[in-house]
Amino acid sequence: MADVHRISIHVLDQSQGRPAEGIPVTLEIRGLTGLWKELGRGRTDVDGRSVDLYPAGLRMQTGTYRLTFDVAGYFRKRNMATFFPEVAVVFAVQEVTQSYHIPLLLSPFGYSVYRGS
Repeated sequence: MADVHRISIHVLDQSQGRPAEGIPVTLEIRGLTGLWKELGRGRTDVDGRSVDLYPAGLRMQTGTYRLTFDVAGYFRKRNMATFFPEVAVVFAVQEVTQSYHIPLLLSPFGYSVYRGS
């Protein structure tokens, strides 16, 4: 049976009061040497979500992961300045039998992130 556990994201633009569509996102895992290895890339959809960053068919591993949201282009497209051109979220996967949902609440001069359900 295929591993159905995954890492998903949801980006909400608090300054606009709606999902943040089209933000490029990269998922990486830290290797034993401390270097980051890319696992997947994607873009947020019209609902500000991405559910397919973790490679299909690859079993989830315990370890330290990093999601990098490239938000500069998103704000530039809206003619808005931003203090944070990218948001890097580092988190630990300790239980591979769970799915991990990471929502990002975004504005031009701040952000908040948490583990969702």
